[in-house]
Amino acid sequence: MEIASLDIFDLIIWAGAGLSLLGLVGIVWCILRVSRAKRKKATDEELRAVLKSVLPLNIGALFLSVFGLMLVIVGIFLG
Repeated sequence: MEIASLDIFDLIIWAGAGLSLLGLVGIVWCILRVSRAKRKKATDEELRAVLKSVLPLNIGALFLSVFGLMLVIVGIFLG
């Protein structure tokens, strides 16, 4: 029986999958935070404040997810 070993490209693929999953969790968290503010029937100014605070986190989570997917693709092509 041969023991499967991980090479560097497998590690790149798994790291990319982990980053994508972390970015997805961040995006879902942003969606839930805005949804809670809408359900609370917040005023227009309160809703704008929530959206203003969530926007950078949402963009960062989206970037993290895209970067993770790029790592997965690079690992697949090079491996």
